[in-house]
Amino acid sequence: MTPARPNHSVLIEVDGITVHFDAGRSGFWGQKRLVVHAIDNISFDIHPGETLGLVGESGSGKSTTGWAILRRVPTVEGRIRFKGQDITRISESEMRPLRRHMQLVFQDPYASLNPRMRIVDIVAEPLTVHGLAQSPRDAVDRVAELLELVGLPSDAGGRYPHAFSGGQRQRIGIARALALNPDFIVADEPVSALDVSIQAQILNLLMDAQTQRGLTYMFITHDLSVVQHISTRVAVMYLGTLCELSPAGTLFESPRHPYTQALLSAIPRLGHRKSGHIKLKGEVPTPINLPSGCVFHGRCVHADRRCVEEVPKTRSVKNGVIVACHGVEEGRL
Repeated sequence: MTPARPNHSVLIEVDGITVHFDAGRSGFWGQKRLVVHAIDNISFDIHPGETLGLVGESGSGKSTTGWAILRRVPTVEGRIRFKGQDITRISESEMRPLRRHMQLVFQDPYASLNPRMRIVDIVAEPLTVHGLAQSPRDAVDRVAELLELVGLPSDAGGRYPHAFSGGQRQRIGIARALALNPDFIVADEPVSALDVSIQAQILNLLMDAQTQRGLTYMFITHDLSVVQHISTRVAVMYLGTLCELSPAGTLFESPRHPYTQALLSAIPRLGHRKSGHIKLKGEVPTPINLPSGCVFHGRCVHADRRCVEEVPKTRSVKNGVIVACHGVEEGRL
């Protein structure tokens, strides 16, 4: 669990949340219920104005964590607080006024826009739903301002999504997320489907919007170079658990958790003949049948008997680093 901080310095508080999904039944008569352990008891804070990068392999629970914070998937245990208010169990009618302050930028710019709607209607829809446009003319004017803000011509509102490239569609998605002047945005792999040159443009756009509007981001990605470029702090997830949480500079200079070390060792480096790549043994376990103890012990070269039998707790070490590892706790790593 993260160290206690004054509430006014925390925008999002995630305290021990767990998310499970029903995976059907097994056995001859279907007597055994199968459960996907998507997230297991993770805790962290997000401070106003920062960018928390969330990284890990596919299936590690990154996107589910973002959706759980936005109350798009239910939690089994734990608490989520937004500006000090517990939103974990509040009703949808109570949650609706808060949704304008918590927005999402989707991963796929092609699937996230309704092909039957004009861009002006797509971007204006949140304004209409939350009653923030005084008239249709006011909505059109505000959409034109938002399109110019994200680098599109104001007259683009009259066209349909098929008339735009992938990067332009992602700009439209960002304009829609910014329409309500939110405090917090979950950016779920927002550049993974784009060319490298377009990725840089979208990242710069997000960073400029953050500076101008005081936004707070959770940036979900598997691209470590993107994380290093945009993040204030970085959280590393493995099989639904939080392995390490650290300031971005500290994480890339001196990672503590063995899984984090393996991830960073896989980054290609120009001019290095020997990459020092750490090869993990074994395969990623299924989230339906999690291993005992530390979920990473089957692939970790430093695992011992305690790692097999006991689940590690997240503990604070120096320089604001939080790690869940018996080896780090015992001073072996």
